[in-house]
Amino acid sequence: MNQLTIKEPFKVEGKGLHSGQLLTAVFNPAPANSGIKFKRTDVEGQPVIDALAENVVDTTRGTVIGKGDVRVSTIEHAMAAIYSYGIDNCLIEVDGPELPILDGSALQYAEKIEQVGLEELPADKDYYIIKEKTKYKDENGATITIYPDEGFSVEVMVEYNSPVLPNQFAILDDLNLFKPEVASARTFVFVREIEQLLNYGLIRGGDLQNSIVIYDQPVDQEQINQICDAVKVEHMKVDKLGYLNPKPLKWDNEPARHKLMDLIGDLALIGRPIKGRVVAIRPGHTVNNKFARMLRKEVKHTEMQSPVYNPNLNPIIDVNGIKKMLPHRYPFLLIDKVIEIDRKHCVAVKNVTVNEPFFQGHFPEEPVMPGVLQVEAMAQAAGVLVLNFLEDPEKYSTYFLKIDNVKFRQKVVPGNTLLLNVSLMTEIRRGCAVVKGYAFVGEKIVCEAEFMAQIIKNK
Repeated sequence: MNQLTIKEPFKVEGKGLHSGQLLTAVFNPAPANSGIKFKRTDVEGQPVIDALAENVVDTTRGTVIGKGDVRVSTIEHAMAAIYSYGIDNCLIEVDGPELPILDGSALQYAEKIEQVGLEELPADKDYYIIKEKTKYKDENGATITIYPDEGFSVEVMVEYNSPVLPNQFAILDDLNLFKPEVASARTFVFVREIEQLLNYGLIRGGDLQNSIVIYDQPVDQEQINQICDAVKVEHMKVDKLGYLNPKPLKWDNEPARHKLMDLIGDLALIGRPIKGRVVAIRPGHTVNNKFARMLRKEVKHTEMQSPVYNPNLNPIIDVNGIKKMLPHRYPFLLIDKVIEIDRKHCVAVKNVTVNEPFFQGHFPEEPVMPGVLQVEAMAQAAGVLVLNFLEDPEKYSTYFLKIDNVKFRQKVVPGNTLLLNVSLMTEIRRGCAVVKGYAFVGEKIVCEAEFMAQIIKNK
């Protein structure tokens, strides 16, 4: 899949949940590989802030990113919508310290994205594939675990021990259902928390239109009146526990769905779309960010992930199919099967055994596969890539024209399984293909190279 951005700019306007200021945020298209960025426009010369987990500077009642003295708060709802629609690149300009809270949900962001539409960019989407279970548990017992999965899904359980807000569960198995199932879930607050939050300088823009307000412990009327004055709403008489909003809950588990939305928005700060299943117990912005930072370290240290290889699956092209396309034969056919292929990339497998004829003369006492043959194996995988979509591939051959930037990182020895991942760096022009290749053993890159090959019709 290609990377995405929005087709044209859109803006949202409203007050900030914590500052109470009237704010305008403009979402702009951005070029490939630029990522999601925020910029304050209320003061000249403000730096652009990358929407990444390591740039989070506060998680008190929202996710705040910063650079130097510059802050942008309450980004999680917008980030959840951006992530759920598969947007990889966007510049968000805001004329104040936070994004507008709107109605407390991500619905307006989803609607705006759908109105302007999405645009494909000339770069591959760079997924981060979860290959093994990863878990984080904080000192308060909140737990987030991610498991390998072919797609992306999230499930959360919230626990508040409240007579009004019981333990709740929410799940999203398909990001295409984000808008109808999650986007309109509103943020929530307990009446017993409001006074303390106000004392911290937070939720000055909160009201019954942008938050679910939960009254689960008796509070005397004088204190309720003071809270109403602080948030500039009319005094109300509260005589029973429950939800104080004029609008009813959209779902019985709306708070859990909102927590799920927050989690998606916080995980979007990993900086790459994820293939994995996330299970969270008692998530919150703090634990969400700690988990995202943990994954982010892996992302930063993994320049290129190895392909997913399941030896139990049938190959897309077996060795007989390869022999129909390539002229190579024993002892120089260096790929055994193809497990992935499309018009831009190919993954082939080479099983290295001690019976390879080159081991007789290449370090026979300590057999090591020659590096040039690793490059040749990548080139044969590239040959399958470019020939596979020709009408009569057996009538053509591919020849090296140039090899650049070759690096050998680790020995390849008998018993290793080489995964050869090759991708077109440009469109095929005038019969020439420019290819980037990586060879993996397990999760480690053992060799990489860039090469140009020419496709020539056989005489």
